[in-house]
Amino acid sequence: MMTRRRFVATTAACGGAQVLGVGSSLAAQPKRPKIAALTTIYQKYSHAQHIVDRFLEGYGWEGRHHRPEMDVVSLYVEQVGENDLSRERSRRHAQLKIYPSIAEALTLGGTNLAVDGVLLIGEHGSYPTNERGQTLYPRYEYFQQVVDVYRRSGRTAPVFNDKHLSWNWEFAKEMYDTAKEMDFGFMAGSSLPVTWRQPSIDLPLGEPVKEAVCIWSGGVDGGDIHVFEAMQSIVERRSGGEVGVLSIQALRGESFWKAFAAGSWEAGGWDDELLDAALARSHMLTPAKSTYNHVFPTRDDIKRMVPDSYAYRVEYADGLKATVIQFQSTDGQSLVGDPNLAARLGNGQVFSLLFYLPYRSLRNFFSPQVHHIESLFSTGKSPYPIERTLLTTGLTAAGVESLHLDGKKLSTPHLAIKYQPVPESLFWRT
Repeated sequence: MMTRRRFVATTAACGGAQVLGVGSSLAAQPKRPKIAALTTIYQKYSHAQHIVDRFLEGYGWEGRHHRPEMDVVSLYVEQVGENDLSRERSRRHAQLKIYPSIAEALTLGGTNLAVDGVLLIGEHGSYPTNERGQTLYPRYEYFQQVVDVYRRSGRTAPVFNDKHLSWNWEFAKEMYDTAKEMDFGFMAGSSLPVTWRQPSIDLPLGEPVKEAVCIWSGGVDGGDIHVFEAMQSIVERRSGGEVGVLSIQALRGESFWKAFAAGSWEAGGWDDELLDAALARSHMLTPAKSTYNHVFPTRDDIKRMVPDSYAYRVEYADGLKATVIQFQSTDGQSLVGDPNLAARLGNGQVFSLLFYLPYRSLRNFFSPQVHHIESLFSTGKSPYPIERTLLTTGLTAAGVESLHLDGKKLSTPHLAIKYQPVPESLFWRT
């Protein structure tokens, strides 16, 4: 099997020269990578639109309009409704052809793999949900079809998988193991770790962290993964790097409000000062009262405004304690419309920031994510560890399971996932 590593070694042995086909010449321009996009739907504001459109049309980057130096040449869309955009995109972009199956999109209608990168965007669309409230998006099933083509072709290509690897932990672990075994670049995750931050800072690499609190108002599973990814992109930089998670416990209903009133981790809740620091970072904090001044919500205000909130308490193997809080109300009332984090450092100081999601109608926070996907396709390597999303996928699945089991604390030996973060801070600054 010609893996990426063997291909690089072979070309290096040949002095890095390109293998030229019939009719090509040494003066020919470098070949533009060909990308296949595999999507569940392609409608306005779907993840497919935000990601694939940026490859097709370009996007703002470093003060100018940037066009990726690669071409999306094939597209598979499983569910095509009246709001579909894929047909219009194919008519407008001559190189883009729609195929009826994943295999044909990867082989361009032939027998063997004919693309140099794969966008796997299994998000949005009409899919069943299980008793835990998880939408059963077919990311694992798409991935297996991709791997089948790789095995038949004796060649691989880098894969980007949008959001968590799967709603199912065993599926996710198999995807990770397969990518490692076959040695192809594998990148996944949320856009939150690389969006703008306010202030524009990162946790200093190697900084000791005792406790962290990350807040938002997302939903079970699909919203949870975003907050776990945002938090993990910060705490993975702590002293010693990532060492994995020992346990997780979900809190909802009376157990949540009991923890909410506790005031500290030791009392069964979380550090109140960290919660206030995270709330104070929000740009979309709902006023607690209709007065001239913006009034910071009291604990009673919060309970009144978002009575259906829930949380996950996470214990890491190195002693770090972390809490994800989702402020929710079934009547649509919100507390925070943006994700925020606060952490207690080893010296006792509080570190806090906002993961800024600008211009929600444009979803500009997808631009830095696409920038890093380009890097994956250009280099064959993910710019940040796939282990981050393996861990956050596992945290999400275990957290949802704990919710389903009425807040049972779950031991997570399968999440003993160790990795080192990249030294560079990869969030958006332009």
